[in-house]
Amino acid sequence: MYKVLLVDDERIILDGISRMVDWPSLQTELMGTARNGVEAFERIQQQIPDIIISDIRMPGMDGLELVARVSEAYPHIRFVLLSGFGEFDYASRAMQYGVKHYLLKPTNEGKIGEALKEIVAELEQETSKESFVRNMKAELEKVMPHVKEQFLKEFVTNKTYGKVDWDYFRNLFKLDFDYQIRLLLFQLEEGFEFEHLFAIKNIAQEILVSPLLSTTIGNHVLILLEESDQIDQLHERIYHIRDTFQSYYKRDVTIALSEPSHITQARTLYRQCLHLLNYRFYLGEGSLITRKDTEVSQEASPKELGWDEERLNMSVRSGHREEAEAALRAFIGGLKEAQLDIDATKSYVIQQFVSLVRQCAPEEMNHYFTQIPLIVEMNTLQMIQTFMENVVITMTERFYGLNKVKHSAIVQKVMDVINSQLGNSELSLNWVAHDMLYMNADYLGKLFKKETGEKFSNYVMKTRINRATEMIAEDADIKIFELAERLGFGDNPQYFSQVFKKYRGSTPSEYMKSADTSAF
Repeated sequence: MYKVLLVDDERIILDGISRMVDWPSLQTELMGTARNGVEAFERIQQQIPDIIISDIRMPGMDGLELVARVSEAYPHIRFVLLSGFGEFDYASRAMQYGVKHYLLKPTNEGKIGEALKEIVAELEQETSKESFVRNMKAELEKVMPHVKEQFLKEFVTNKTYGKVDWDYFRNLFKLDFDYQIRLLLFQLEEGFEFEHLFAIKNIAQEILVSPLLSTTIGNHVLILLEESDQIDQLHERIYHIRDTFQSYYKRDVTIALSEPSHITQARTLYRQCLHLLNYRFYLGEGSLITRKDTEVSQEASPKELGWDEERLNMSVRSGHREEAEAALRAFIGGLKEAQLDIDATKSYVIQQFVSLVRQCAPEEMNHYFTQIPLIVEMNTLQMIQTFMENVVITMTERFYGLNKVKHSAIVQKVMDVINSQLGNSELSLNWVAHDMLYMNADYLGKLFKKETGEKFSNYVMKTRINRATEMIAEDADIKIFELAERLGFGDNPQYFSQVFKKYRGSTPSEYMKSADTSAF
């Protein structure tokens, strides 16, 4: 119901109109009456009607003055003015305030009803428009964050946008940032699900505290941040995001952090992040990569890798697993230190892989050659290392079995003696030949080298050092002099250390420390 205030200085007119109009049928209700403009304005301030029916000529404040004051304070209130025949000048002035309904006295129920019907229709139409506009604004407010996100996403990735576009859309979306920014790009490897991207996005939003943009692009999560002087704190928060995600989903995520620049350079920063992510090949999944990391690697990169592929081949062919694993670690370590172009690095790996495979039987070669495309597709050096470790171990154990069958009964006896007499400081080729097997030492030495590919003395020392590493693994607190005594070096731990370093590349003390470190 729309509220109506009736204003006239004649009581008979007030009473007459009040009674003769069927207010409810016109979707109205009479909220009250007033005898003049002053009294009416007081009622209006108290209750604020929707419609006022007023006489034009009244004492104190006439109808025209009332229209002027109400139009200024309450522009939504509608008027129906009543006047006599000689008051058209008043009517024309009232129309200046938007008054459309003007009735001559004496009037009747029908004319007043028609005027009220028209006003009610106008009010309902306005209400409908206002409701429509409110609904549209509400819907717009709902979608605006998504529209802003989509625009910023396009702005970062679409090369056609520039400063003019930024200024236009910045005003359109009321984006209040126009300063230095950084981009964060999180990358998941193959096999991820959308849930993982959504999780990283939400974790980042919470830890970074309202980033300017947070969205997904393919297998990436893109974060746009305001530049901050607290770069160390930013790094800590990024690691917190990575660790939180890893604790929930047991998956690594690699992160690239751009340099700071103005928002209009966002696409350049995006390309920078994509370039940085390529360095995860060397730095590994789960790394935070910045331009500083790439500059260091470029300065340190030699032009080519110096590597003797026969070192690994011989270790595998001889069936000595520990030597083969050490040779492989050295090979991978050289690649990591060099940080050549990724394709060049893979070509070195494939070259070494093919060289290893050529030592196998034909049926095995065919099997291994089909795996070369797998190397090409690997995204990190760590993946390549794991793959090569499996290949090297399998091949080494295969050759170990073949070599073991080939050893003659005499050579096998020699090897058995060596294994049982490692702690004997008198262990030598002459001692084994004369005291254990009653054979010619020169003949036995040649036979041993022919079947094992190694001199007797080298084999003994290598076996002793292999046993030393096993003993260190079994007892981390073992003393170096104890190792020397128990492995046939007598009371000469210094000589033992020299031999150990020759075969292992480090002294026993250094080896123990590295073993302790790797345990963590």
